[in-house]
Amino acid sequence: MWWFVSPRIAFGEDALDYLEEVKARKAVIVTDQGIRKVGFVERITSYLEKNAAEVETFEAVEPDPSKETVFKCVELLKRFEPELIIGLGGGSPIDVAKAAWLLYENPGLSLEEVTPFAEVTTGKKARLITIPTTSGGGAELSWAMVVTDKTEQRKLEPATREVIADICILDPSLVSKMPPQLTADTGLDALANCIESYVCEWRNDFTDAFAIKAMALIFEYLPKVYKNGDDVVARERMQNAAAMAGLAFGNSQVTIAHSMGHALGSIFHVSHGRSVEVVLPYVIQYTKTVAADRYAELAAAIGIKAKSSEEATDRLVVAVKELIKQLNEPLSIKEIGISEEDFEEKLDLLVERAELDTCTITSPRAPSEDEFRKLFLHAYEGRDVDF
Repeated sequence: MWWFVSPRIAFGEDALDYLEEVKARKAVIVTDQGIRKVGFVERITSYLEKNAAEVETFEAVEPDPSKETVFKCVELLKRFEPELIIGLGGGSPIDVAKAAWLLYENPGLSLEEVTPFAEVTTGKKARLITIPTTSGGGAELSWAMVVTDKTEQRKLEPATREVIADICILDPSLVSKMPPQLTADTGLDALANCIESYVCEWRNDFTDAFAIKAMALIFEYLPKVYKNGDDVVARERMQNAAAMAGLAFGNSQVTIAHSMGHALGSIFHVSHGRSVEVVLPYVIQYTKTVAADRYAELAAAIGIKAKSSEEATDRLVVAVKELIKQLNEPLSIKEIGISEEDFEEKLDLLVERAELDTCTITSPRAPSEDEFRKLFLHAYEGRDVDF
């Protein structure tokens, strides 16, 4: 038995107006200082204060947030005792909001103990609303979290359906200020989410439907919104695509592009979207031997025609690389700016982290230690995978 879970979703122009209906005596907004600077915190606060809510903010979230940041947020929740928690921002603030909510509701629980099978509860103390300001990772809709253990230089991936938000608000006005590079990084993260969810071992008919639609939308609208951030239609369609990709992988899983990306991100401090997209073409090539039929279906969704599944997969890799080029994103780990010396020094650790990553479990083809090493080397140099 499996489940498909989703928050209630308010989407489209003026979706934020839903907040006028929300009643809570106390609310905490979990966000970062960048979101404060563009005025979004004040905007959300103004809605809540119309119903006389007392509002506090936690603005200490950093990129690739640490366990320590989550713990600090939990302390605020314990002190303030809110009835409502709002995760506002990209994946980092939203993951912190989910993780802090879970620990607030379950005293004594550690993030390392959180699995899809752990007996935990939420909703007894507070509700959660997620409001994304980027169109990418799908954290606002998923029941996974990514938190960095800085001491061990690895990313924890606690996951439980209990952190699914009560409401997710997708308002296109909140993604209108994304600069081109952030648009590209997050958009390619969404692309990886829908591609990997479609081929992973836990895929299902429901997630397939969202992944296929997200794939088509991303290829059509991501280049448009990258070139013209004021394109309101493209912004809204990309926001919807990222949400669909989030629902797809959130109810199935992803694969080794995320395993490798998590390792790259935690060790070399590369943004999540970039660390995943840079290895994605090589992962598709590696898994083609067992998933060509699935990749051919994705290729067809973006208009690729071919005489065989293998040819369709090869053309899909070309299309993915061309999209990455259009967005001025790196096509090799070397292009990110990591020196060969640093890469070789950390290669053993990269392989170890990728092997232990939970996303490896659901890959249609699971690499051995030696194959992971080869994959990293090919991705570093930008060489086609032929093994």
